[in-house]
Parts: sequence; C-alpha cells; structure tokens
Amino acid sequence: MARKFFGTDGIRGRANGIITPELALRVGMAAGLIFHRGDHRHRVVIGKDTRLSGYMIENALVAGFTSVGMDVLLLGPMPTPAVAMLTHSMRADLGVMISASHNPFDDNGIKLFGPDGYKLSDAIESQIEDLITGDMSTRLAQPATMGRAKRLEGVHARYIEFAKRTLPRNQSFEGMRVVVDCAHGAAYRVAPEALWELGCEVIAIGDKPDGFNINREVGSTAPEALAAKVREVRADIGIALDGDADRVLIVDEKGHLVDGDQLMAVVAESFKEDGRLSRDGIVATVMSNLGLERHLAGLGLTLARTPVGDRYVLEHMRANGFNVGGEQSGHIILSDYSTTGDGLVAALQVLAMVVRRQRPVSEVCHRFDPLPQILKNVRYKKGRPLEDDSVIKAIAAAELKLNSHGRLLIRPSGTEPVIRVMGEGDDRDLVEAVVNDVVEAVGLAAA
Repeated sequence: MARKFFGTDGIRGRANGIITPELALRVGMAAGLIFHRGDHRHRVVIGKDTRLSGYMIENALVAGFTSVGMDVLLLGPMPTPAVAMLTHSMRADLGVMISASHNPFDDNGIKLFGPDGYKLSDAIESQIEDLITGDMSTRLAQPATMGRAKRLEGVHARYIEFAKRTLPRNQSFEGMRVVVDCAHGAAYRVAPEALWELGCEVIAIGDKPDGFNINREVGSTAPEALAAKVREVRADIGIALDGDADRVLIVDEKGHLVDGDQLMAVVAESFKEDGRLSRDGIVATVMSNLGLERHLAGLGLTLARTPVGDRYVLEHMRANGFNVGGEQSGHIILSDYSTTGDGLVAALQVLAMVVRRQRPVSEVCHRFDPLPQILKNVRYKKGRPLEDDSVIKAIAAAELKLNSHGRLLIRPSGTEPVIRVMGEGDDRDLVEAVVNDVVEAVGLAAA
C-alpha cells in the first residue's frame, strides 16, 4: 500500500507546503511514542542542514517530542552521518536529521534514525504514519513528565575525531592541496576543519550558508564551480559534498569529475589489498555503470545490484554481510565505520589511497572506462505517466532496439515528481536514440 508521507529517504517536500509545522509536530509526537520503550528517561538528538526552514521544523519537532515525554538534544547544523553516529554513540532512543539533501533550499525533509543509528524500516515508518493521521491526544505526557530540550556544544569536534579515526593511525595528508565544496550545507564547518587537522592545505568553497544558497551552483550536484577552483589554485584534488554531506564526488587535478562508481572501485581495491573486504564484492544500485561490474569481475569481485536508494543498498549489505556499497551519485557506505553514506569519511579513504599510491588523482581514481550511459529526467505534475499505453509501447520498442547490446532503466524518483530514463550500452548513438524515444513518449503523456 502506498505511503502518504514517507518516501525512499524520509519525508521530503516543499517547506510550508508538504513539510509544515503541523506535520513536523505530529512526526515528533508519533516517532516519540513509537520509540518510548521502557522506564528510562528517553531522548532524541536532532540535527539539521542550513536551510532557512530548518528553524521552523526544528522547533515544531521539539514541541512534538517534548509533549510525549522525550528529552531533546539539539546539534545544530551537522551532516546526516554525524547525526546517525551520535544517535548510537550517545545512546539516544531516536535521531532526526532535518534536510532535503541535494534539493533546493525551499524544500526540506525529516529523516529518522533508530537507536542503532540506522534509518528506520518500512514497517516502523508505516507505524509512525498510522499515528500521524490518528488521534494522539490521549497519549500526551503529564505535566510533570514532559521532556526538556537543550543545545549541545562540542559535537563538531566529536564528529571530526570520529572521521579521523577511520584512517590508519598517524595518517597524514601533509602537502596535499585540497579544495572542498561544502554546498553551503551541513558540513561547512566540519569538513574543512577535519581536512586541515589531517595536514591538508584547504581551500573551502560553498562554506558560507545564508539559509537560501544551499546546493545553489555548488556541491556534488553542481561540481562546475569546484572544477574551476581546482584548476585555478592547481589543487591536487577537489571534494564535493551535498547539502547534508552524506554523498561525495571527487574532482581530479585536471578538473575532471570522478563519480561514485569510480570511487567504489577505488575503495574496493584498497579494502581488498588490506584484507578488509568482508565479502568478495560490493553492493551498488541498478544505476551503476556496467563498466564497474566488468572491472570488479576482473579483480575477482562481484557487484550485487539493488533498487535505487542508499537505504536499499544498506539493507542488502546488512542482510548479506557486505561492508562496501554505494551509488553512482556519490553515496558511499562503509559499514565498518558508518550506518549511512558519509561523504567526508569516503573522501578520506580516497585521499589515503592517493597518498599510498603516490600518483595523481586522475590516475588513482580512474579505475575503468565507463560504458556510454545517458540519463534524462522528465518532470510531471500529476498522474502516472508510466502507465500510459503510449509510454509502455515506447519502452517495449526501445528495449527491442537495444536487444542484448545494452540496458534500459525507467523509474519514478522517490523524492520528487520526476521520471528518470537511463540507457546504457556499447553504442552511444543507439543508447541516445532509445532514451530520446522514451523521454519523448513520457513527456507527451505527462503534459
């Protein structure tokens, strides 16, 4: 059954449109009730990115949680993986991240983490939805048992130390000139500080959030500014985070972009060399390039594929004992360290590999030649374009043209009203032709 509020990555939508104070209040109440287990004093940690609407949502959540007897610890602007880590480290009953990740500033979202630091299961999210739409007035705390709220100090240093401890003891990046693009988002303080403490010469961009500029022409979804800066200052590497810093892309010393597929290959090789791979393979999504799969096969490693969404990657990793996984978009999950994608930690692993190899990033991070892959998005306002007869016929015709020379993937986004059409194969002209055919059909059906 379709869910009303939760998508593939929490609740997300336009601030004061979908994400209203009333909804945030009820999410706090409902999640607080679901995770009120036992007689101990319950508490929740709340972090956020730098969107203006974060203030509104934060306060509404605080009201919701305290009204059902949960104490609230406010972290302020912090990366999503930091919230997940601190939830578990501080023995909180629940963690909340207020963020819409890579979306524009006028969107926002609410991500929930259980006491183990992992995102909630579909089943628990469904329980929360049932409470959100129900009557919770009889389950409010008594006046003497309401929760308290306070803002925590020192959490940035705590996360920086955590990130540094994922590296070998005495690891130094002395002599490395690094440009880090913080997307005017949640990592604008912690990422430059962590890199500087490890010995880097740090040039930071996207580190001046004003409530409106998160992800605007910066970050992993707009790496052009980073590439230009890397070339300008002749940096060794560029690191692009997104708004909540759970994903990362790299720019090499020539200003060329390195995507998540190449980064997963780098990490997989590094872990294999050190005997740290828990399984002979990694986990990625259906979007990852066939070139990655072929490259890993040449190393004796497998590539398990999941539906799109880092939560599905992580679920497969946990169920099958993998410790490396991720997405082409830059979610890199290293489960030995984190319970979710962590852009900073992944970047540090790549930097360590560059220092070990003593070769330029353009060599270290180019592990394979990707097959031509074309992805186009079609935005729609309402309805279900993929169920239109003309679209179904166009997809069937496109698959017939590709035959065994490639693959076609069409799916609705889990976070916005967009149909994503991806084609991949050895013949770029053929791939582009079939993708355009499907995009045209979807566009007409969505008009």
